[in-house]
Amino acid sequence: MLKAKAERRLSITALICTLNEEESLPHVLPRIPDWVDEVLLVDGHSTDSTVAVAKELRPNIRVLSQPGRGKGEALKYGVEQASGDIIVTLDADGETDPEEVTNFVHPLLQGYDFAKGSRFATGWRHKPFHRIFGNWLIVTVFNVLYRTEYTDLCSGYNAFWKSITQRVNLWSDDGWNYEPLLICRLHKAGLKVMEVPQSMRGRLSGRSRLPNWEQGFTAIRTVVRERFRRSQER
Repeated sequence: MLKAKAERRLSITALICTLNEEESLPHVLPRIPDWVDEVLLVDGHSTDSTVAVAKELRPNIRVLSQPGRGKGEALKYGVEQASGDIIVTLDADGETDPEEVTNFVHPLLQGYDFAKGSRFATGWRHKPFHRIFGNWLIVTVFNVLYRTEYTDLCSGYNAFWKSITQRVNLWSDDGWNYEPLLICRLHKAGLKVMEVPQSMRGRLSGRSRLPNWEQGFTAIRTVVRERFRRSQER
């Protein structure tokens, strides 16, 4: 993979959105492979030492403060500011394993536009019940409407060519720029998406900042709405 990357002179950005993750970052940043060209952290106005810890752990990290609020808006801002040809999104809470980055970059080099992570591709054991049920409901609605066979629609572990953001409008006007919306618009535009199995370690510290059930219902509404909208191609 590294040889192919060098031959094509590609650059890769690892993008991480944070909000009060000082305890989790030591389990994330040191594990990002050295061959990743840019590590970009978009901080959502943390009140703890997240930014200081990030700079101490990885002195060459690029840190930006998002102009607005919410993970969806931070993701959009980070993608716009990233310098890499390929962008890999990682969770700041340690749930995603940075050492699996190669598994996500490889499909892009084989011709895919987007590699989406799946926490459930290898089974349902050791997963919290609310995640099992919520994911099953969201992905079932999506698979029926889009005639796909995905196992997960909400993983934050994804990789894609930055250039696709010039071909497809991936972003919602209300800032709800989460994974179900992105996958909907990619499919409507006819782009090639590959599901990649990932390990699921669970949040390493603290509690999730996302309201799970509210996010779940919003995801289902979004999937249905996007299915019957006009194409989002630019």
